[in-house]
Amino acid sequence: MSKNNVFGLTLVELEEVALQLSLPKYVGKQLAQWLYQKRVTSFESMTNLSLKARETLSQHYTIGRIPPSAQVVSQDGTVKYLFPCALTLQSTASVAQAVETVYMPEEDRATLCVSTQAGCKMRCAFCMTGTLGFHGNLTAADILNQIYSIPQSETLTNLVFMGEGEPMDNLDQVLKAITIITAPYGLGFSPKRITVSSVGITPQIKHFLDSCECHLAISLHSPFASERQDIMPTEKAYPIEQTVAMLKTYFGTQSQRRLSFEYICWGGVNDDIRHAKALVKLLSGLTCRVNLIRFHQGVDAINGNLFKPSDEIRMIAFRDYLTRHGITTTIRRSRGEDILAACGQLINQLAS
Repeated sequence: MSKNNVFGLTLVELEEVALQLSLPKYVGKQLAQWLYQKRVTSFESMTNLSLKARETLSQHYTIGRIPPSAQVVSQDGTVKYLFPCALTLQSTASVAQAVETVYMPEEDRATLCVSTQAGCKMRCAFCMTGTLGFHGNLTAADILNQIYSIPQSETLTNLVFMGEGEPMDNLDQVLKAITIITAPYGLGFSPKRITVSSVGITPQIKHFLDSCECHLAISLHSPFASERQDIMPTEKAYPIEQTVAMLKTYFGTQSQRRLSFEYICWGGVNDDIRHAKALVKLLSGLTCRVNLIRFHQGVDAINGNLFKPSDEIRMIAFRDYLTRHGITTTIRRSRGEDILAACGQLINQLAS
């Protein structure tokens, strides 16, 4: 009979575990401190628990931490890891039993890009993760394991939920993981150091904004509904205009959290003045920024040359137009493109 894991449980749940095993309730708080602050991987290491408590826990539970099974390093220092996951799979294919996680070091920060699902069901035309199909939601433990089990775990300054999957499609487990990440008994991360992305699932985004103070990033890619629907099928169910209207009730002229829109630039598709003007109109009244993203050649090659990247001159002109019209806009630096670790490139290549 398999044992349940304690890693990934909240403080309240750990206290319930203690009581169910006829241990003092305070053992739950001790467990939380050992798991999330001291980062131990065995009950034997929890030295302020009685021997009886450690033996009882070992009989009924495991810790549940899993190291990465593979890694590859980019020439720019980015590292991509492959993690096994404990979710209930909808496929028995080995590639579906793992997810990729990307560590991106910079001079003044170290960011981890975390996955929330195995594969993805959103079917965005430009994203290779969608070609994997959808194999299941990650548990909070699966999400936290990516953060805790990389060698650079204790140096992390920022977390972005922008890996495999749609975070808002697995919101309960994402919020549970964020609760532990930000809790005093957990990592103690500020919500201002966490960004969660979405293709624009409006009801879940509203629930997310009501439930935590983390930053939000919306995948936009076109201000025109018909064009956006061609590349992002979720536009049909959740029109971007309605999503933006809802966001204006949270992000007016001032906001304590950051709202950004991710915008991949494709040459001759969405990088002209017509799109720039429509984008200004769409985002008028929002305190936000736009991140322009170069379309990565690695995806282009795999995807049968369906899209072409915009050139530097057009991206700069697009950025400058938005900036002149009051929208803070940056051209985001690409990381890990040579190891298929950049935006839209996570296809569990390390598992093949």
